Amino acid sequence: MFRNVAELVELAENENIKISDIMIRQEMEITERSFDDIFAQMDRNLVVMEEAIERGINEDVKSVSGLTGGDAVLLQKYLKSGKSLAGEFHLDAVSKAIATNEVNAAMGTICATPTAGSAGVVPGTLFALKHKVNPTREQMVRYLFTSGAFGLVVANNASISGAAGGCQAEVGSATGMAAAAIVELMGGTPNQSAHAMAIALKNMLGLVCDPVAGLVEVPCVKRNAMGASNAIIAADMALAGIESRIPCDEVIDAMYKIGQSMSMDLKETAGGGLAATPTARALQAKIFGFSQEK
Repeated sequence: MFRNVAELVELAENENIKISDIMIRQEMEITERSFDDIFAQMDRNLVVMEEAIERGINEDVKSVSGLTGGDAVLLQKYLKSGKSLAGEFHLDAVSKAIATNEVNAAMGTICATPTAGSAGVVPGTLFALKHKVNPTREQMVRYLFTSGAFGLVVANNASISGAAGGCQAEVGSATGMAAAAIVELMGGTPNQSAHAMAIALKNMLGLVCDPVAGLVEVPCVKRNAMGASNAIIAADMALAGIESRIPCDEVIDAMYKIGQSMSMDLKETAGGGLAATPTARALQAKIFGFSQEK
């Protein structure tokens, strides 16, 4: 059992195994289920993720509110035009992160990683990696266990709820989870995964949760895009040997304290931030027939 990132890394290093192995073993101990059963369940989560991405990048997905939809398709078309400034892998991950959240906003089926509002970062980066490096199915499933291990630490020591800690707790956590998992899939060490998580999360600290009209659409969908981009850069930095000067567990603790100090207007209430802009209030009135004014 591990309580924090330091213990997670220490277990993996002492036994010379992957972080995903530690997470699978912990699940086996807690649930008293077999390796095959747990692995198969995670594989089913992977199927859900893939189906959401395929729908989002190939169909004209629109939310009921009309606030979101179609951006993943636009990015895929732009990527194929050869005119993009970002690299193919980078933009592919961003488009697939968007695709997942557009499907969520359209009431489709997704896998919360760690929440519905932040569900695009982990699968977006994973399925871009599938296209780039052709990992095995086992590697892809292990990617989810690795991200889950880091998400579990955040959930137990801080928060993964936008209502409790702002968007830093949702998209921020997802970004760190993805960065850590990318490192393992690409052959990095458990310690490098921890540094990737720390680097990614440090750059999401203070991110508020300010959904326009109270819907998990704007700016949530595009924040998942930025989270995917952030995760890739953080993973590359860690794989290059760059380390976070602030240990991962301290970054997580800082995120928790920042969330505690945030105004309630900035924690999923649609009372502040982008949700309080004139355009957002007008959109809210158009969708629901009223506008929340302070």
